[in-house]
Amino acid sequence: MSSPFAFADELGPAKIVHVYEPSIGLRGTLVVDNVATGPSIGGLRMAPDVSTEECFRLARAMTLKNAAAGLPHGGGKSVLYGDPKRPLDEKERLVRAMACALRDCEDYIFGPDMGTDETCMAWVKAEIGRAVGLPREIGGIPLDEIGATGFGLCHAAEVAARTCDLELAGARVVIQGFGSVGLHAARFLAEKGAVIVAACDSRGTTVNPRGLDVEALVELKRSGKSVMDHPGGEARDRDAVIDVECEMFVPAARPDVIREDNVERLATRMVVSGANIPLTDGAEKQLHERGVLCVPDFIANAGGVICAAMEYHGSSQAAAFAAIEEKIRANTEQVLAASRARGVLPRRAAVDLSVERVRRAMRYRRWSIF
Repeated sequence: MSSPFAFADELGPAKIVHVYEPSIGLRGTLVVDNVATGPSIGGLRMAPDVSTEECFRLARAMTLKNAAAGLPHGGGKSVLYGDPKRPLDEKERLVRAMACALRDCEDYIFGPDMGTDETCMAWVKAEIGRAVGLPREIGGIPLDEIGATGFGLCHAAEVAARTCDLELAGARVVIQGFGSVGLHAARFLAEKGAVIVAACDSRGTTVNPRGLDVEALVELKRSGKSVMDHPGGEARDRDAVIDVECEMFVPAARPDVIREDNVERLATRMVVSGANIPLTDGAEKQLHERGVLCVPDFIANAGGVICAAMEYHGSSQAAAFAAIEEKIRANTEQVLAASRARGVLPRRAAVDLSVERVRRAMRYRRWSIF
C-alpha cells in the first residue's frame, strides 16, 4: 500500500496523527489535510479494515467538499480501527479514548461517519467539546436522523437528470449501501417519483424491477434487520447490486466499490455518489467515455457537512436544509456546465473549482511552522 505522502501536494496534508493504546485496543489515525479556510470538519469512521491511505484520501475529499460548499472549514478525517458493531460499552470506551487522544488537535472537529453516529458524537462532545452531528437533546442537528446527506444528494440528482434528459419520476434507481446515507437518498428520491429497484447492505441485495417498498425497507433497517428480509424483493448476493440495470446508480457505502475490474457490469445513465470516493479514477473515466454522467462525490454528498457546519455555528435545521438545497443545486449546475464547456470529466471541473477556492483562501493565511 502506498504511503499517504505519495499523494502530498501544495494543499496538504497539514498533519497526520497516529493514535495507539494497546491496553484498551485503541488504534486510530487523524489526517488534517488543509485548514486555509478554517478548522477542518470531517467524520470519524470506524471499521476493521480502514487505513492511513484511506484516511488521507477521505480528508482530501473533505477539503474539496468544504471548499466547493463555500464553508469556513478545511478538510480532515479520522479513522478508528475496529468493529463498529462491538458491544456498546466497548465502542464507547474506544470513541471516548480516541477523542481524548486528539484533544489538543484543535484544528479538527469530529463528525459522524460510517460506523459512528450522533451518540458517538455526544461522547466526543462530552470529552473535548468539539463535535458536530449531535443529538437534539444537547443542541445538535442529528445528521443521520434527518438525512441531510440524502436530501442534498436528491437535489444533485434532480439537477443532473436534466443533463441526461431524464425525469426523476419513473426513473429506476439502485442504492448500493442502504445505510444512513443510502436509506435517506432512497426516501427523498422516492418522494420525487423515482422507483427504487434494488438495494443492498452488508448481508446482500434485494431486487424488484417493479419497485421496492422504500418505507418497508427503512423500517427493516431501523429495527436492526437487513434489506434481505424484505418480502417484496428477490434476494441476491451483495455484489449483484452492480448488475441491476437502472437509470441512476447511487453508491453509498465504501470507497472504490466501482473499479476497472467491474465497471463494465454497470448499466446506468448516471452515477450520483452518496459515499466518498466510491469510484476509482479509471472506472470514472471509462464511464465518462461510455456517456454515463458521474456527479462527483464531494459535490453530490455535501449535505451532511453543510448541515454540520451550520450546526457548529448555531443555525437551525430549517436554515441548514435551505442552505443544502441552494449550495448543492448551484454547485451541481456550475460543475456540469463547466464540464460540458471544457470537454472534461465532471470530477475535473469540480476539483478545479474547489482547488481554486482553497488556493485563494491560502493567500490570506499565514503558514508557518514556527
